[in-house]
This record gives sequence, structure tokens and C-alpha cells, in this order.
Amino acid sequence: MRIIADYDRCEGHGLCVDQAPEVFDLDDDGELVHHLEDQDVPAALEDAAGRAVDSCPVAALRRA
Repeated sequence: MRIIADYDRCEGHGLCVDQAPEVFDLDDDGELVHHLEDQDVPAALEDAAGRAVDSCPVAALRRA
């Protein structure tokens, strides 16, 4: 599974970071950092990454 981030849609709520801090972070400016951009999410992190996608209030994340 891969996670696609729509950086223009992201509003920096940080709920994805709460669910999957190994995959997502916010930088000092509140901008989304996707640590696994263009990579498959490791199996051990798939559940957390999926919860992060589901938690985004503006649908800036999607499974691919």
C-alpha cells in the first residue's frame, strides 16, 4: 500500500501524525512531511497509516 498526499489540500491539522508518526510529521511551518513519499508502506505500519488516512478531516491523504 502507498499513501498519496495532496499537499495543497492539507491544512496541517496533524491527526495523521497522531495516528502514524513514523509515516507523517508536520514541519516547523505546519506543513505536512510524508516520510514514505513514493514508497510502499511497510506491513508493520499499514494499520497506522490507514488510520491516518481515515482521520484526515479534509481528505488530503488517500490509499493507492
